[in-house]
Formats: sequence, structure tokens, C-alpha cells
Amino acid sequence: MKKNARRELAALEERIQGCRACPRLVRWREQAAREAPRRFRGEKYWARPVPGFGDPEAWLLVVGLAPAAHGGNRTGRVFTGDRSGDWLYRALFRAGLANQPTSTSAGDGLELSGAFVTAAVRCAPPENRPATDERDRCKPFLAAEIRLLSGVRVAVALGGFAFDELLRIHEELGRSIPRPRPRFTHGREVRLEGGPVVLASYHPSQQNTFTGRLTEKMFDEIFRRTRVLAMR
Repeated sequence: MKKNARRELAALEERIQGCRACPRLVRWREQAAREAPRRFRGEKYWARPVPGFGDPEAWLLVVGLAPAAHGGNRTGRVFTGDRSGDWLYRALFRAGLANQPTSTSAGDGLELSGAFVTAAVRCAPPENRPATDERDRCKPFLAAEIRLLSGVRVAVALGGFAFDELLRIHEELGRSIPRPRPRFTHGREVRLEGGPVVLASYHPSQQNTFTGRLTEKMFDEIFRRTRVLAMR
């Protein structure tokens, strides 16, 4: 990554943190901070949009849906402080992409090497369901990260929402999408002309991990596959 691209990425992070474009999401993220559950009572919540996190020289981009109300919205770092993040960063550690298997707070010493983690929507939405207009207002942030992270060769989409959003953004960037348009299934690979390979995975949410729909073995296989795809 060129030096000016690093500066642009830092400037983008500041713009993301200061965004108040979606009134419903602003209210919800701040309400979650005021009405924290007992286990987090007394903690100072981030309660702002959450930027991406990781290596500016990343070859792997990992995209989720949005911060959790008491995860990223509390800690200020994407996939940090909740069960989904526990699964993700353990998997990245096992894949040699993280220096530790835990992600509990923004100052816990976690570093990523070769990977950048982000989300399609930057504020915690009620019931984890952003509205269409909220998704669209956030889209330029992810599009900008994709443009600035020019070394990315593989993008892992955690869940159908992230999968569809990655395809939409790359299509708008002028990259051909296969026809018929690919639908989300776990393990699906979509090769984009002039862009990265998009690899779909079930999201490591509790509704998938508690039910066994997504196992750690399945998740590890996704990240093993990224290395194979990156070499092609």
C-alpha cells in the first residue's frame, strides 16, 4: 500500500467514526450504551460507528454484517467483545493471521497480519437488521476500503448480507459478476474479473454456532481455502 493510501485509510476511519447519517441507528447505538446489561454496566461504551480493523497490506478481507450492540458498539472494534468475535479471531489465529486468539477490547494487543476485518454496516442495528436505506448510506465506506486495500486477493463474506453487498459493490466498480447471479451458500466461491475471489461462509453468530450449522472445523476450512485461492 502506498503511503498516501495509508493516509486515506486513516482519514476514512475518522469519517466513519463521525457519521450520524442514519437517525434510527444513532438512537439505537446510544440507547444500547445507556441501557447496558448488568455484565457491562459501568463500562464506557464506544456508541459510534465502528471502522474496519487490521493490516493495511492485507491480502484477505473479512466482511460481516454490522457491530453487535454490546460487542463492537461497546468496545469500538469490529467483532470484539462478543461471541461472534470470539469465533472469528480464534479462527484467524489458527490460520496464522492474528497474533492472539482473543479480542476483548480495543487495547488488548491484538494485531492482524495479512487480514483486514470490517462490516457492511458500521452501526449496531436493532435486531441485527439494517434497513435498505441504512445499508445504502453505509455502502461508500466499504467501497472505499475495498478501493484502498489494493492488495486484497480474497474476500470472505460472513453471511448472506455481506455476500450480497460485496457483489453489489464490485459490480458498481465495473467488475463482472457471473450470470446467473450467485446466491449465498456456505463455501461458495465467486471469481470476479479484475477483482478478488469472494468466498462465502456462514456467519459465526450464536444461531449458527450453537446449533452446529457452523462448526470450528468448517470455519477453519474456509480460512485454509483462502490461502489456496490467494495463490491462484
